[in-house]
Amino acid sequence: MKLADLRRVGRAPVVPLRVDWFEQQVVVDHWLRVLPGLRYVGRALWNQRTVLVKLLVGKGVARAFRQELDGAKTLAQADIVTPKLLESGCNAQGAWLIFEFLESAESLGHAWAAVVEEPMLSAAQRGILSEALGVMAHMHLQGVWQADLHLDNLLRHQQQLYVVDGGGVEHERIAQPLSRARVIENLAVFFAQLPAALTPWYAELLDVYSAQNATVTLKASDLDDDIARIRRWRLKDWMSKVGRDCSQFSVRHSLSGLTAVVRGQLAKLQPVLESPEEWMERGKALKRGGTATVVEAVVNDQRLVVKRYNIKSVGHWLTRFWRPSRAWHSWAQGHRLRFLGIDTPQPLAVIERRRAGLRGRSYLITEHGGNEDIIQRFAAYVDSSPSESDLQALDRLFAAFVREQVSHGDLKGHNILWQHNHWVLIDLDAAQQHSNPRRWRQAYARDRARFLRNWPSDSALYRLLDQRLPSVPA
Repeated sequence: MKLADLRRVGRAPVVPLRVDWFEQQVVVDHWLRVLPGLRYVGRALWNQRTVLVKLLVGKGVARAFRQELDGAKTLAQADIVTPKLLESGCNAQGAWLIFEFLESAESLGHAWAAVVEEPMLSAAQRGILSEALGVMAHMHLQGVWQADLHLDNLLRHQQQLYVVDGGGVEHERIAQPLSRARVIENLAVFFAQLPAALTPWYAELLDVYSAQNATVTLKASDLDDDIARIRRWRLKDWMSKVGRDCSQFSVRHSLSGLTAVVRGQLAKLQPVLESPEEWMERGKALKRGGTATVVEAVVNDQRLVVKRYNIKSVGHWLTRFWRPSRAWHSWAQGHRLRFLGIDTPQPLAVIERRRAGLRGRSYLITEHGGNEDIIQRFAAYVDSSPSESDLQALDRLFAAFVREQVSHGDLKGHNILWQHNHWVLIDLDAAQQHSNPRRWRQAYARDRARFLRNWPSDSALYRLLDQRLPSVPA
């Protein structure tokens, strides 16, 4: 295949794939990242050597190539450990950059995923973040920063950390420390991508950074405004993706319906997407109500929950057809809550049936959230106290409600499940994040009161939870 032809191969080019230009060629055997029609990054064979290749095509090739090339050269010039650039070029077909391939390298993002469920700033988490902050401190001392530095751009290889992705690398003056303003901005970008629950430990993490870059004196409060601004932008960007076809989601619209699926689940869920009613019949019933039917199903060895939102009558349809379905609301809010660090089963797909564009039945497919709800788990402790680990998990859940100004809308005990040492929320039909503080306080007060009503008001458990949970802010 010619380099220019990559523009037409879509999201998943078949491998192995030979790509050639002039007298150069690579044979790609594994894609690492694909932006259709623009950028293709993969592991390849070149001159009988395994390499990492970046192939750029389509609109803006010259500019993208220059950014990548300048970034790679800047890292090398600033003595930042980075994969060696072996070959590069740009012509009418497109552009290419060929780097040494770090066999068996692991990104810090992958390492973080393995420990993210541990208590905040556990020893393992602290170790990973200390490694990342050490690299950032070294880059800043050399006058260099990566505009979108995140843990996946740092690779561990043979006990050495490598910085990758030169496209986002910028500099002020090589070998001269970065300005204070630039340091704050870059650290804020990094912290904004970490779980918000880590906020109380920012000062400790900044001490790790300052121990290796003493040219600036920083307090956690110096970063607050920038972190909040970047988090707002990242959330807005993420929520814009859940409803459009992109790298993360496959979304199809038509007059007969809408289907949105987590892209990585598309093949596994195809049987349900093609015939959701069949799986509603085959699944184990969890709830059979007038407005919703919920079943548990096992699809391709994956345990799922399929929820159908019913249309009870013509009158009911008249109140629903013109607005987003409850399935869509739950899909969007599920992704919002997970982004904000609030546990809920991952929404995997949503289906809306339509006639002439008017909405009818809809379906939501999620991961299974667990078998034991909070009523069952606390049943033996109505007149005593549950375990401290259970209570601390509840503390974290309500602290996240307050931090993110989120309300659930129906905190009955059956909507709060226990899974992997966390409380998991289900039934997100009424969940929302509030922009108006007064309305959030009202919604939070209702949530808190509804949650406490799961137990008798004269019970020891009720009194314990009432004392422990955050009260409504003044």
